[in-house]
Amino acid sequence: MQQVHVLVTYEGKSYLTNVITHHNTPEEEIYRIALEQVQKQWKVTN
Repeated sequence: MQQVHVLVTYEGKSYLTNVITHHNTPEEEIYRIALEQVQKQWKVTN
């Protein structure tokens, strides 16, 4: 497992989030997971 830092743009703002994933996970999948995390967190706080 590895921790990856991902910069995601969501609703015009940039968010830095961490994704814990396997070493062989494709970049597209890591970005998708990061975007989902940001969307869920943004939804909860607003």
